[in-house]
Amino acid sequence: MIPRSADLASDVLTHTYDDMFNPPGLTNFLGTAQVDHDVVAIRSVNFPPYSHGDTITAQLYVDGRLARSYGGTVEVVWRPDCVVRSTTVDGLHVRTTTACAPGRPAVVVHVEVSGAPGRTVQLGFALESTATRSSTGWLRPEPPSEPNTLSAVDGRVVGTGESRSAVSLQGLDVPSTVDRGMLETSLVLDEAGRGSLSYVHVLAGSLEEAAEHFDVCVADVPAVIAVAESMWDVAIADAFDPSSQGFSGSLPVLETSNEALQKLYWWGVLGVIWFRRDNPASVLGRTYDTLMPRYWQTTTFIWDYSLSSLTHALLDPEPMRKHIEHWIGLDTHKHFGTEWLTGGPVGYWYSVNDFAMTRLVRDYVRFTGDETFLDATVGPKAVGEHVHDWATAWRGLRGEHALADYGGIDNLMECVSSYVHEVASFNAANVWCMRVAAEIADRSGDSDRAALLRKEASAQAGHVNELYVEGKGFWHARQPDGSLVPVRHCYDFNLIATTMPDDLSESQCAEMVSFFQEELQTPTWMRALSPYDADAAFSVRPDHQWNGAYPAWPADAGRALFALGRGDVLLDWLPGLAKTANQGPCGQAHFVEEAQPAMAGGAAKSPPQFPYLIDWSCSSSGAWVSLVLEGIFGIEVALDGTVTANPQVAALDPDARLIGLRVGSTTYTVTADGLA
Repeated sequence: MIPRSADLASDVLTHTYDDMFNPPGLTNFLGTAQVDHDVVAIRSVNFPPYSHGDTITAQLYVDGRLARSYGGTVEVVWRPDCVVRSTTVDGLHVRTTTACAPGRPAVVVHVEVSGAPGRTVQLGFALESTATRSSTGWLRPEPPSEPNTLSAVDGRVVGTGESRSAVSLQGLDVPSTVDRGMLETSLVLDEAGRGSLSYVHVLAGSLEEAAEHFDVCVADVPAVIAVAESMWDVAIADAFDPSSQGFSGSLPVLETSNEALQKLYWWGVLGVIWFRRDNPASVLGRTYDTLMPRYWQTTTFIWDYSLSSLTHALLDPEPMRKHIEHWIGLDTHKHFGTEWLTGGPVGYWYSVNDFAMTRLVRDYVRFTGDETFLDATVGPKAVGEHVHDWATAWRGLRGEHALADYGGIDNLMECVSSYVHEVASFNAANVWCMRVAAEIADRSGDSDRAALLRKEASAQAGHVNELYVEGKGFWHARQPDGSLVPVRHCYDFNLIATTMPDDLSESQCAEMVSFFQEELQTPTWMRALSPYDADAAFSVRPDHQWNGAYPAWPADAGRALFALGRGDVLLDWLPGLAKTANQGPCGQAHFVEEAQPAMAGGAAKSPPQFPYLIDWSCSSSGAWVSLVLEGIFGIEVALDGTVTANPQVAALDPDARLIGLRVGSTTYTVTADGLA
């Protein structure tokens, strides 16, 4: 089955004003916006190169009173194409539908009011504007903004700053008045007790350009919303259609009667499509953002992109290759990603980069069948030689010990102060990277290099095992002075199990699984860090701490369980995890049940404000596609494109199958029995 927008709708999410709820985002592939706690208000309206920061606008007033001041609750339903919000205010039921206008730098909100027939309601919308266009790339978490002056023009409100670099244009589709940024109108409910109006917000480079977009949208906002649904239905269908023009590849269709399996697969697919950006301002062409809608717009983090590596290789390999080549042309030891308005680097070095780049090249080659990419010259050498450099870069990171020192807190987990220096995870990844480099060396006929790499990989695996805490299932991080600090973090569990499982003893495998079950796993999510860890008191940022986890960590933990021979633990956990796929695409983090009450039965998305600093969605959701394909269906694709399958799916659905798995020029069907 191929889903439509309606099939991917969230549950009804109920919240009160200013609580721990993270409001949903929207995109039209040009830019993004976020609804606010208010039933009409929107924020983070940004269509690069024009930006509006995180400014909130269009907060609702009813008969002169701020609507949110009444208290009560707001019900929210997210869909890819729109967000529906509803509440009751002073005897009135207010329902709004918000969408990003397809192909335009605009957001529309259709407002429906019901109450006593004949009632006259005074509606006000408190408007703000911080429109600007930065002269540089967007190099900070928050999009650029500048103070604006608001002025009324023909019943609409224009916002401009001193730079005159951008304009926001806001208004209604009914007659209105403007008083110091307050847009007001009277609505008379008809004999059925109903009335409606629409609000439009455009961000552009000039008033003329903004007015053109505004006029088209305001003429028929319900039609704009209908077109948004059609656009999203096509985009979703294109992801599974190898003959479509929407993507340069396609994903297999999953047929199953198991609702949890279906839901998590769609969750992973949606969360990658969600970050596609086809913005003419991009110097890189099509890109995939990492976070939205609050932070780091226009930036692609290499780490997060690599966590969805398999999904990108199947779905959209052409921009994947372009990004790999672009990143090779920059020094990946000096930044964590790039931003697409300039193509320039962003941030500081992330320790994962060598592993991430190796993974990206390997996945691209093995799924596309484009082995010639390894011979392509990018910069001073062939891609295959770059892989060798990444696989052996750890040698230059050693101090007095055999393992590489991966730096401080900012280079690693950012909110786990003990996860620093000689961490087990990335040193295990080096073992895997050297073995990948050995495969490439074999392909080019350099058997001596391949043998040396494999020998060194085995030796390093032994050194990684020196960090193991005997009998406990977790690992130490060695400090520069040689001291060993025990760290109960899921990243060691995930990465060591998926990169060097054959170098672990049976007792290690069993102990690691026990540690995971006893200290990390929860009914509907997981902890990134054990609450028994001494560093659990350091931070409450839930992507890497005790109170939650980043969205790829449960999916990668599932693949780790399969690698450790305990896929049954994941299969039993799956129904609980599926409950969390109920709030739109994966959040940058979800809370565990002890940290925050469940949201409609699932682990709640964490909020954006300090000290949590978590965005509403994150592009690493493709890790769930990897879990389904490589874990549950047991698919293995070698560097030369050889495909094997050892499915574990029969326990969930003996009739489940994947149709249309494209590897090179061959298309496969995978069932519970293997390759069909």
